[in-house]
Amino acid sequence: MPNKFYIFTFGCQMNKADSQRIAGAYLSRGWQQAQQPEQADEIIINTCSVRQAADDRAVGLVTKLKALANKPTLILTGCMLYHDRSYLTKKLPMVDKFVPIEEVGFDYRPARNQTDHAWVPISTGCNSFCSYCVVPFARGLEKSRSMKEVIQEVEFLVGQGCKHITLLGQNVNSYGLEKVNISKRKLGQLGEKMPDFKDRYHTYKNKPPFVVLLEELVKFKQLKKISFMTSNPWDFYDELIDVIAQNPIIDRDLHIPVQSGSNRILRLMNRWYSFDQYLNLVQKIKIRIPKARISTDIIVGFPTETEFDFQQTVKLAKAVGWHLAYIAMYSPRPNTAAYKSFKDNIPYLVKKRRFHILDELINHK
Repeated sequence: MPNKFYIFTFGCQMNKADSQRIAGAYLSRGWQQAQQPEQADEIIINTCSVRQAADDRAVGLVTKLKALANKPTLILTGCMLYHDRSYLTKKLPMVDKFVPIEEVGFDYRPARNQTDHAWVPISTGCNSFCSYCVVPFARGLEKSRSMKEVIQEVEFLVGQGCKHITLLGQNVNSYGLEKVNISKRKLGQLGEKMPDFKDRYHTYKNKPPFVVLLEELVKFKQLKKISFMTSNPWDFYDELIDVIAQNPIIDRDLHIPVQSGSNRILRLMNRWYSFDQYLNLVQKIKIRIPKARISTDIIVGFPTETEFDFQQTVKLAKAVGWHLAYIAMYSPRPNTAAYKSFKDNIPYLVKKRRFHILDELINHK
């Protein structure tokens, strides 16, 4: 009787796509996917570590799983592995194996449970080094898949009846641009000035590679929708706006994280744009793409955030009119520049109040 596996997935869409590839790797070796963890010989926990609460949920789950009567092998993977191994083994002595997510790779066809929609990762890792974020430490530096490989995967998917694809990357619109000089960012320096985009990207057919990729994918007439996430404001260039405007098949729901409306806090976050630049970008998008609906991510309570800083975010929210916002209270993450540079000095009750103000303003209007 074949061995069985079960996967728990925490976090973002990229983690969901990773879990599909993990499942594909197991299935290729003749394993079966268990319907319940109680049936599994091995359980894989694909973790998120964007906030401490995500770590805590994984720890709680592992504790429960270790009590299962079938005594499965517990394997931890995902972003939580950015922690030192000594920390993990001390925190989670009940875990049998720690396996870096990059060992799965793209060698196995994802085991997708939908036929009409598919997550399609086009890059892994990140070169942005926002001061609060663990992604460059957890997933490494940015690495793009070849355009040929992505197109071949989409060609296979449409042949299987797929109508909607979502292209994934930690900074999806910087696809193909990982040769950017990031030495200062890698050192975690705060407040560096962002070079002009056109001074730092390598063109492909005189266009940004992500735009060229979209132009190739819209040629698949079987596709009804092409979505992508997540975009960074500093890489949402005019050519990208144009290709969306010219192709109705490309999703009008655009997720463009802002994180804060305060220029001072944005610099401390290592986000290389200002209040005015973000607002101008949104206004440009709305003019060129009238049906665009823009969502965002916001962090409240970043270290040293004053009431004035917070009110700048409120002001930006009123000016932009986001369709939806994913709001988080700042959580210090080891190894990040913010963790090394600042104390988490905003009281929880202040963070909670600011969270509810923005949530009510944006998500319950």
